[in-house]
Amino acid sequence: MASATTRPWDPADHLATPGDARAYLNAALETGETRLIAAALGDIARSEGMSKIAAASGLGRESLYKSLSTEGNPAFSTVLKVLNAFDLKLHAIPAGAATAQP
Repeated sequence: MASATTRPWDPADHLATPGDARAYLNAALETGETRLIAAALGDIARSEGMSKIAAASGLGRESLYKSLSTEGNPAFSTVLKVLNAFDLKLHAIPAGAATAQP
């Protein structure tokens, strides 16, 4: 039997459209897990190009890689700047309300 060849799966490779990125981020936000949310922001930034997001947000590329990872703990101002670079903004809805459409 031939052995299987595997390679790491990278979510950034599968975020082809802005709608994909929004759905992915919304799913992460619904978990409420800060590490997962930071990592999702990092995956989206890598899918769009970390250098492009760094320039658009006014933040350093290296610091974005670090803070937007499962080990990162980005400041809220960083999250807002990155969302702005994605052309997204936060909205508050009641917890029991239906999920917003992507």
